[in-house]
Amino acid sequence: MSSQSLVAPPSLRLPIAQLHTVFDTEEVERKLKKLRDRSQSREYDSLCNTYERMLETGPTRFSVKPSGLPEMADLYDALPNFGDPLDEVRRNLALSKDSNDHLEITPMLLLGPPGVGKTHFAHEIAALLGTGMTLVPMSSMTAGWLLSGSSSQWKGAKPGKVFEAIVDGQYANPVIVVDEIDKASNDAQYDPLGALYSLLEHDTAQRFVDEFAEITIDASKVIWVLTANDEQRIPDPILNRMNVFEIEAPTAEAARKIALRLYQSIRNDHDWGQHFGYEPSSDVLDCFADLPPREMRRAWMTAFGNARLDSRNDILVQDLPISRTNRSSIGFLA
Repeated sequence: MSSQSLVAPPSLRLPIAQLHTVFDTEEVERKLKKLRDRSQSREYDSLCNTYERMLETGPTRFSVKPSGLPEMADLYDALPNFGDPLDEVRRNLALSKDSNDHLEITPMLLLGPPGVGKTHFAHEIAALLGTGMTLVPMSSMTAGWLLSGSSSQWKGAKPGKVFEAIVDGQYANPVIVVDEIDKASNDAQYDPLGALYSLLEHDTAQRFVDEFAEITIDASKVIWVLTANDEQRIPDPILNRMNVFEIEAPTAEAARKIALRLYQSIRNDHDWGQHFGYEPSSDVLDCFADLPPREMRRAWMTAFGNARLDSRNDILVQDLPISRTNRSSIGFLA
């Protein structure tokens, strides 16, 4: 499918956007006409509305990438345990720099324990590239159509997440995060991972067909980030389509740096943050040394609130949530 370049002047350092055709309007028009001729009932109203929306928005979406090689030092500091996947992103950005090529990144599997920041990494990559992000939580799936859509003949049928991200979104190359792929249900009528076999291959992804719309979609520009805790529960054919990165929990010193950056981010994002100092005390930061990044924001928000309840403008150790079972570490009660 075709692309048209819209390149910003280099001095502006704006993202480069190419208009990329993601579906064939003639195919949509044929499907819509056939549907209207076949049925006068309201049975297929949802499908008709989908086709009409596709024709209204048109077939082109933005495929974006940074102009030049962006400075990523802040990302390396903010995500100190993601050095290898960040290196992979940087290599691919270097390949697409000063060229008319679309950005291509081999699908990535981030393998590691819960709470180490895998989903946050995907958010940061989407922000770096200037594209959208869609989260697909595989642990909540009870059937195989969350990615690929469900047949329009089923009651309550609707398009899948890939269709929604591309056709209903602005970008041909969104970041799609398939979260906790190892927890996909094996009890579904359809294989919940079935769609990934074609979506993770560039050539077959160009001809992806959503089961609801039954329209060919070009999903080849999607940037895939998959997360998992247990590699053994992922089929080999899926693993072989990805670059696998093992993500360790951050070191104690790295965790302190993450906690400091998060403290400053929360402080700067809220008007009430002006009441607090630019940095918390060292003993407060020490409490975050063993805390998973996922839990840090909740810990800071609790601490900020407790400090203000006590009419203070500084955070003390006692403001942090402390586990009843382990007074030496931070925890959260269920």
